[in-house]
Amino acid sequence: MERRVAREFRHKVNLLIDNEAEKDYLYDVLRMYHQSMNLPVLVGDLKLVINEPSRLPLFDAIRPLIPLKHQVEYDQLTPKRSRKLKEVRLDRLHPEGLGISVRGGVEFSCGLFISQLVKGGQADNVGLQVGDEIVRINGYSISSCTHEEVINLIRTKKIVSIKVRYIGMIPVKSSADEHLKWQYVDQFVSDAGEGKGSVAGLASSGGRDSKEKKVFISLIGTKGMGCSISSGPTQKPGIFISNVKPGSLSAEVGLEVGDQIVEVNGVDFSNVDHKEAVRVLKSSRTLTISVVAGAGKELFMTEEERQREACLREQERQELMHQKRLALETNKIIKEQQEKERLRKLEISQKAAEEEERYRREIEQITAEEEKFKKEWEEDWGPKEPPKPLKTVTAEVHPAPHSKHKLDVKGVAHDQLETDDMDEVIMKQDKQGFQKYLEDFDPYSMFTPEQIMGKDVRLLRIKKEGSLDLAVEGGIDSPIGKIVVSAIYEGGAADKHGGIVKGDEILAVNGKILIDSRLAEAQTTLAKAWNMGGDWIDLVIAASPPKEYDDEMTFF
Repeated sequence: MERRVAREFRHKVNLLIDNEAEKDYLYDVLRMYHQSMNLPVLVGDLKLVINEPSRLPLFDAIRPLIPLKHQVEYDQLTPKRSRKLKEVRLDRLHPEGLGISVRGGVEFSCGLFISQLVKGGQADNVGLQVGDEIVRINGYSISSCTHEEVINLIRTKKIVSIKVRYIGMIPVKSSADEHLKWQYVDQFVSDAGEGKGSVAGLASSGGRDSKEKKVFISLIGTKGMGCSISSGPTQKPGIFISNVKPGSLSAEVGLEVGDQIVEVNGVDFSNVDHKEAVRVLKSSRTLTISVVAGAGKELFMTEEERQREACLREQERQELMHQKRLALETNKIIKEQQEKERLRKLEISQKAAEEEERYRREIEQITAEEEKFKKEWEEDWGPKEPPKPLKTVTAEVHPAPHSKHKLDVKGVAHDQLETDDMDEVIMKQDKQGFQKYLEDFDPYSMFTPEQIMGKDVRLLRIKKEGSLDLAVEGGIDSPIGKIVVSAIYEGGAADKHGGIVKGDEILAVNGKILIDSRLAEAQTTLAKAWNMGGDWIDLVIAASPPKEYDDEMTFF
């Protein structure tokens, strides 16, 4: 669940933020929050990177990453963008006006937003809010309208129908060349008064420096602008606003003492005198005024205000210097951390390379030793073929036939075998090269006297039931020179039969002689005889005392 939430959050970040530095900042802010758990600081930091309406969905994407105990407070601190449209109706001819100020327009690459409300006015009473985006007026979409076209559209009807949706941000642009910025409603400073309102719009907002801005004022239903103008001195000519009445239209649209009027309704004010300026301002009930904010502010300051202004400038300078020092220190710390991280990664990679090289050398050494051992083994014993698995069987004891040749080995007399079930010997060759024994078969007849001289030859018939559990070793090419039984395992068919023990030589299997066979050939013969049809396997052995050998053992 947590991985899915984190994956969706990263996808949303990549979709809405292109700048990698802003992405890193956002992740760092979240990491610091999970260390400090300071939610107000987190929201304040988030607003620095979620700084335009298109990024507001990030607040919803971050919410699942906030602990449950903080989510209610998080909802209260973050702006809530509504997808629903709200429609209100305002009386344009109301004595107190519409009671709103708007800013924006297609010429500023943004929509039209309510920037100010008159408390207790029409707009305030019907539930409009600062930060509402106006999407329709009188049924018409205004997405492609300039600011002035919107004002003209409002004037077309007595009852104005407005559809809005809440965004919670206000567009800010100090000049035509400046990049459009946004401010949250709780960070936006409004000078709206509580007096009469009008349909007025601030096209751009200036700061302490001299910035040009344009305001729109409708004097319909009002008693005047609520401001005074004065001509500048010889060293600073022009028309300046010398006084602004609190709560007036001029205050509502953001005009301030010291603003220089540069144009009114297309009339250039750079070379007009005071009388002509007054005439132009009173010539129309709808005014489009361009001003340079604060251009002549020092002309109307008292000595106390001048001192305060100088003090503020010094404080700003000190603050900027402090921020610069912090930035330099922070950059230094970041670079040191980056260098440490680089060295750490370099050390890890070097150790990994050394470990890999050591491992490679060990593998090469082991491989070389295995090849050497294999070569020596092949030289001593030759290639070995693994035997095929044999069927598990049980066995039944059948006494060997009475021997026609009574032989002694080193003076030891061998007992004669009983021949209750065998009379004469007739041998036949089958398709696999094995011989089948008929009744009264004498195993001595299969070999030359030289092959069996001094050996006690016996015929064993073992029933194919259970597991044989017999191991052999040796071969004609081994030091032993013959195929011998190296082990009989308890519970197997050979063990239950009882007629064969460790050390016995296997002379033939189902009639196939193994005296001159190699170990692999003998193993194959045993496997083939064991797996072919029939219920019995016939072994001809030469009984001898068991001996210990070091040759390879194969189990069946």
